[in-house]
Amino acid sequence: MEVEIGSIVEGKVTGITKFGAFVQLENGKTGLVHISEVALDYVKDINEHLKPDEVVRVKVISVDEKGKVSLSIKKVAEEEKRRAGRRPEEVDFSAKPIKNEMSFEDKIKMFMQDSDEKISSLRRNSDPKRRGSYRRSSSANI
Repeated sequence: MEVEIGSIVEGKVTGITKFGAFVQLENGKTGLVHISEVALDYVKDINEHLKPDEVVRVKVISVDEKGKVSLSIKKVAEEEKRRAGRRPEEVDFSAKPIKNEMSFEDKIKMFMQDSDEKISSLRRNSDPKRRGSYRRSSSANI
């Protein structure tokens, strides 16, 4: 099985260094997860996030001409986070709809009262006589 760029696979951590972790993939190939690709947040010590022989899900970022495989745990976490945000809420279609207690006339009355209050507030704030001291423009004093 050839490693495809963009695919998400499982692998086993075989070695840990200061700059990353080596992960053996299901097909027997080994790839490197750079320290910057280990977690969503800043990683100071990789040993706080990964342990030898731990099984991890990784995304294949690249495969160069020499066959070196670059992997990312962070990209898997980002995709899972994105997918979790897009999940639709479960809707119970068998439930009866909730009846609104207000009649149409009551809704209209509330709307009209709210509208009148906003208009009167707007008029009060835009009337120059009610804004406090009324200043004449400097061109009027000439």
